[in-house]
Amino acid sequence: MRNQLAQFAYLQLLDLMTTLLCMSHQSQETNPLVKLLMHSAGSPVVGLAVTKLLAFAIALYCWRRSRAKLLWGVNLFYSAVVVWNLAVLVASHPR
Repeated sequence: MRNQLAQFAYLQLLDLMTTLLCMSHQSQETNPLVKLLMHSAGSPVVGLAVTKLLAFAIALYCWRRSRAKLLWGVNLFYSAVVVWNLAVLVASHPR
């Protein structure tokens, strides 16, 4: 379970970094909840920080309740998000 929590932390960092890179390449956030939080916070970075806090709350819930399968599913989801962000970066790169 501890390894899954470490994986979660790494995936959050990768998601944050790739999202910021996408935004620097003029890509738009596609997740409606994240987009709303980014707009409501008044700053994209603050909005992203709020989403990361919510994500860590989910991870801590899973860890405290020994919900390994749920944390595994959350890690799978964030793995897909990071892959999506990387695909957007590759697609937006000028050739």
